[in-house]
Amino acid sequence: MARIAIIGGGPAGYEAALVAAQHGASVTLVDADGIGGACVLWDCVPSKTFIASTGLRTDLRRARDLGITLDASQAKVNLPEVNGRVKALALAQSSDIRAKLQAAGVQLLAGRGELVGPAAGLAHRVRATMVDGSTEEFEAEVVLIATGASPRVLRGAEPDGERILTWRQLYDLPELPETLVVVGSGVTGAEFVSAYTEMGVRVKLVSSRDRVLPGEDADAALVLEEALAERGVELVKHARADAVERTADGIVVKLSDGRTVTGTHALMTVGSTPNTADLGLDRVGIELDNGYLRVDRVSRTSVPGIYAAGDCTGLLPLASVAAMQGRIAMYHALGEGVSPIRLKTVASAVFTRPEIATVGVSQTAIDNGEVPARTVMLPLNTNPRAKMSGLRRGFVKIFCRPATGVVIGGVVVAPIASELILPIALAVQNNLTVTDLAQTFSVYPSLTGSVTEAGRLLMRHDDLD
Repeated sequence: MARIAIIGGGPAGYEAALVAAQHGASVTLVDADGIGGACVLWDCVPSKTFIASTGLRTDLRRARDLGITLDASQAKVNLPEVNGRVKALALAQSSDIRAKLQAAGVQLLAGRGELVGPAAGLAHRVRATMVDGSTEEFEAEVVLIATGASPRVLRGAEPDGERILTWRQLYDLPELPETLVVVGSGVTGAEFVSAYTEMGVRVKLVSSRDRVLPGEDADAALVLEEALAERGVELVKHARADAVERTADGIVVKLSDGRTVTGTHALMTVGSTPNTADLGLDRVGIELDNGYLRVDRVSRTSVPGIYAAGDCTGLLPLASVAAMQGRIAMYHALGEGVSPIRLKTVASAVFTRPEIATVGVSQTAIDNGEVPARTVMLPLNTNPRAKMSGLRRGFVKIFCRPATGVVIGGVVVAPIASELILPIALAVQNNLTVTDLAQTFSVYPSLTGSVTEAGRLLMRHDDLD
């Protein structure tokens, strides 16, 4: 029976543990933060639960467009109740995962794990330091490091949990901010800007770049920017924050060009740093790359028998990628058939309003000539279901190979883009063509009808060729 040690209980760790246990391994999982990790307890699950609450206010605000008279301003937000639901759901999800692991026979140790050094033969020694200070050492032929990442702290803008906050501290606020200044225009920043705006909070967004979501599709980012501006968000662009200071009744963000931005609260969303310190990596000969554990496509580090997965590897900071890395690591370590991870098939979403979802090759790569492709962009306001729902913004993009019509990527901007991206992701994963999409029946009327219509437009291009 293979002995496997997993350090970290987030998606990479717990998914790996389940796979290993199902294949007959003896698995010990050491976790200091709580089963489910930051993803379940502080990051992904809480933020999306909070965003789900804001969606109701969005629907109320848009009711007049559909002929229903409602006063959305009378829909009061009880923030303690919203936050209570957020925390309760996170704890429930963590409890469910713990029950799964225990049912599978995984040994759970609540403590901080570290590598002690190589043991006799091919094994590694692992030490778990418990909350009470006691320690437990054991050997394992395979070690998976899945310790995740933490919010990056900007020097001069250290969070205090009251006025200067990380996204993990938002759920302790007793009341909504009067004016929230969000520093950072990446995915996390954009999601909270959208959410708090829908909650009726005045929001200012400080971006060091020339637009919101600089790492996402430019057309999609423009749609979101227009939506945010219409809702009253103040966009402060080309503005790098040097410091955030507290004032008598709020905060002031000091920018590198001398400007200042004031508010009652500041939310810092300036990236993450990997949790790779104090793991004993030097004892086994593993060197870090800018703090990250570098791995190959089957999650191996440079040391035999030691794997790594999730945000601590810097691959893609997505729960789905972390989970896949963890599963792949176990399949490989146990000698099972495994396909190396393919990042070009990863679907991701930004949970703003509207949502933005992408998969495969990017528009930037196509425009730069890195990938030859034919593209189509279909505005959502031509879709009958969108018209019925009063949707004014959004689109569907599909990219395909010039000669074969094989789908290689796509973008969806819509209220439920995270759901609508699936048929395009299936096409990318399975090398389906635009003809396959076009000849698939979609419900009429439905938003997915735009996906099949985009396929027909590209198929018609094939006929013209």
